[in-house]
Formats: sequence, structure tokens, C-alpha cells
Amino acid sequence: MKLVSAIIKPFKLDDVREAIAGMGIEGMTVTEVKGFGRQKGHTELYRGAEYQVDFLPKVKLEIATKAENLEVLLEAITTAAHTGKIGDGKIFVTDLEQAVRIRTGELDNEAL
Repeated sequence: MKLVSAIIKPFKLDDVREAIAGMGIEGMTVTEVKGFGRQKGHTELYRGAEYQVDFLPKVKLEIATKAENLEVLLEAITTAAHTGKIGDGKIFVTDLEQAVRIRTGELDNEAL
């Protein structure tokens, strides 16, 4: 099993959700986060005053999946979240040692 963590632009969330919906992925966790990478933030103007925005709003997706679904999932996220502009995001993949469905006690792949 794998845990996929993807940091994407907020307006791409619906596109990514639709892209993975048909794959049999039954759930994901979405968190609103802030951060920066190569973008390094930007300057905004508010009521005539200029100020620096160091942390940009992003969305973090966490998806647990079977190892055999990993490549297809990564392709779906990458394609749906792509704008071609700086700040499109990153995807991180880690091994998931164990999963437990609390309601039924199912373990690992059955719990996903």
C-alpha cells in the first residue's frame, strides 16, 4: 500500500477529484494549507499599501491506495493539476505499512 500526498493549487481540486473518481479510489483527505517553493510568494496591493505574501494558499490531498494503482493515480493527479505555470505543486509517495477500518476492523487493502 502507498500513501500519496499531493500539494496542488486550490482551483484544481475539482479537476483532480473528477480525474480519480473513476479509478475506484473511494476516498481522500483534503486539507487547506499554505506554503512556498520556487514561487517565493508574491506582492499584493491592499488599500493602497503594498505587502508581501510569503505563504501561498494550496490544497494538500492524502490518498491511500493499493501499490498496483499507484502509477495510474500519479498520472491522473499530474494531468489534472497541471497548468504549466510555476506553483503547480508536488506529489510525494510513501509506503503505508498498515491501514485499519475502525468500523469493521478490516485491515490493509480491504480497509482502503
